[in-house]
Amino acid sequence: MEKKGVWLEPLQDSDREQFILDNQEAFNFGALEEFGRRDDHFEEDGQIISRDTIEQSIDEGEAWRIVLDGAKVGGAVVKIDGERGELELLFTSPHAHSRGIGYAAWCEIEKAYPQVKVWGLVTPYFEKRNIHFYVNRCGFHIVEFFNSHHPDPNDPDANEHGEGEQFEDGMFRFEKRLG
Repeated sequence: MEKKGVWLEPLQDSDREQFILDNQEAFNFGALEEFGRRDDHFEEDGQIISRDTIEQSIDEGEAWRIVLDGAKVGGAVVKIDGERGELELLFTSPHAHSRGIGYAAWCEIEKAYPQVKVWGLVTPYFEKRNIHFYVNRCGFHIVEFFNSHHPDPNDPDANEHGEGEQFEDGMFRFEKRLG
């Protein structure tokens, strides 16, 4: 009997390249939807999120494929440190948006890491769809706004003025506290 619904599978080495391409497609879709084709928020070569950024997240975290009824429709990367978890990446294919897949995947992530009491993540100020999703669907709260007047202390690319190479207009930091 074929498994139905949304579930997570560990990312396989053989799927790493496609995961990266799928991630870039999903992030580019959001930026292009917001800004159109003339955008200056890209990290490299027309990508809103660089290959290096994605590969670093995969290498330093735990990567998952989001699967719907047997088809790969997205992915996630998390970093866990005891009772704290950081959602590095979460994406679904633009072709699968607005079907509850992202929320179902988030619920699966929470179930996979019951020891985590505080989840965190960062997303660009312009990703209205993400902000809605994390606040209104997943129960996160915006706890910080990184910008030139308040730089992200964890951003290695931030210069002495708090401006990084990417999204110098601002990034929101979210947290979700559990039980």
